[in-house]
Amino acid sequence: MPNTTIQFLQQRRSVVAKKMIDQAPSPSDLQTILNCGLRVPDHSNVQPWQIVVISGEMRRKFGEEVVVPAARRRAAADNQPFSDVIEEVEASRLQRAGCVIAVLCTPTVPHKIPLWEQQLSSAAVCMQLLNAAQALDYAAQWITEWLTYDVDIIRALGGKPQQDQVAGFIYIGAKSEPPTERARPDPESKISHWQA
Repeated sequence: MPNTTIQFLQQRRSVVAKKMIDQAPSPSDLQTILNCGLRVPDHSNVQPWQIVVISGEMRRKFGEEVVVPAARRRAAADNQPFSDVIEEVEASRLQRAGCVIAVLCTPTVPHKIPLWEQQLSSAAVCMQLLNAAQALDYAAQWITEWLTYDVDIIRALGGKPQQDQVAGFIYIGAKSEPPTERARPDPESKISHWQA
C-alpha cells in the first residue's frame, strides 16, 4: 500500500503568492495548520519561536500602518523615490494571500542550546506550516522579502530587533491553477554516502 505522506512530500510544490486567490483557510483548517507548526524538533524544549497570524482586515491594516511607513523610511535612507505605485504595492503586499503567518525566531541567549539550533527550529516551524497548508490543498509559499529583515516589521510583530528575527512569512490562499513543476536538484550531485 503506498504511503500518502511520502507521496505528498515527493510531489509538494509551493504556489507563488502572486498566483494565489485571496481566500483564507477555514478556522478549523487554520487551527490544524498552526497546531502542526508547533510539532517541530526543539532541542531541550526551548520553544525559540512565536507565530503571528495576520488575516482578514488586519492584512490591509498591517500593510498601511506598518509596511508602508517602513518602506518609505527605507526608500528615504537609500535616497530612492517613493511613488504612489510603490506605496500601493507595499500596502497590498500581505493581501496577495488569504492569510499570512509570520514566524519569529525568539532565541534564548545565552542558553546551553546553541543559537544555530534554535534558529533551525524556527525554520522547521516555517516548513511544517507550509507542509500542513499544502497537505490541506491550499496554495502556500514561504516568503522572506525585505520585510523579514526590517526592524520596524520585527517590532510590529512583537519581536525585539536586537535579538529576534523573522524566519519567514507563510502566505496561504487558494490555487488559481495547479502549480507547475520546476527543476529539482540532481540527486547524484547532492547526495553522497560516506565511506571510511
